Amino acid sequence: MMKIVGIGADVYDTLYSIPTYPAEDTKMRAASSKSAGGGPVATGLVAASKLGESAAYIGVLSDDTGGVFLKADFEKYGVATDLIDIKSGYRSFSSVLWLCADSATRTCVFDKGDLPPLKLNKKTTAAIKEAEILMVDGNEMSAALEAAKIARAAGTKVLYDCGGLYDGVKKLLELTDIMIPSEEFALGITGCNTAQAAAEKLYKTYKPEVVVITRGKRGGLLYRGGKNVYYPAYPAKVVDSNGSGDVFHGAFAAGVVKGYDYEKCCHFASAVSAIKCTGIGARESVPDFETAKKFLKENGYEL
Repeated sequence: MMKIVGIGADVYDTLYSIPTYPAEDTKMRAASSKSAGGGPVATGLVAASKLGESAAYIGVLSDDTGGVFLKADFEKYGVATDLIDIKSGYRSFSSVLWLCADSATRTCVFDKGDLPPLKLNKKTTAAIKEAEILMVDGNEMSAALEAAKIARAAGTKVLYDCGGLYDGVKKLLELTDIMIPSEEFALGITGCNTAQAAAEKLYKTYKPEVVVITRGKRGGLLYRGGKNVYYPAYPAKVVDSNGSGDVFHGAFAAGVVKGYDYEKCCHFASAVSAIKCTGIGARESVPDFETAKKFLKENGYEL
């Protein structure tokens, strides 16, 4: 039994480290380049696995270069791949990212590919029912909605990484137990002017167990009714911020499985995300549990 399963994007990334953003219609030599796995849920599952929790990806991959890399990347980091449907003759979800040194930002151009939509089967349905957490990110929406209903009926918590205003978002929000939107998403979906007001509106409208709004360098806030509780962004020398939000969600799921309360999960996930930003690559820079625990203690927080 896998404690955490996920349905969502798995992306074949090509990363270019550059000193500054180039002017239009010019050439620039990159400091380095590499291939890496990306995508909100997929990277979250890797983070959970590296933090010591069992995880499996439920999805469709191609047998092209990108798909072969992505399957091997899961296996490299201990994420189970037996629930993946491999299809021939399709183009993988892929992206090219510029990691800019002088601004510590990243710019992404992506191609969603042409893979057919995920269809759940007896094996994937059983895995959802047996898991403690189902992670979704709004990609593969039809399957995610079906899976969330199965999870709810089975007592599996649904953790939604709310990052894109996709069709069907509101239906998925209605099935969410742990709602973790970016500030941009929260303000956009609610029409509120502040994260605090957005958190309260999301909580009252969709009735999850908790709403956690992530705010990047400003940390974030947690709301369960009553007052907002704030958590910090832990200090880090940022080399690559790409995937930091994805890692936060995976670390949060790992924290829940470890038995932490939601406030402690926020601190744990924020610390893991900060450490990840100190290295290149959304997945390979995720620390193990002991490293994250030590980092938190050094920064004044005990797990």
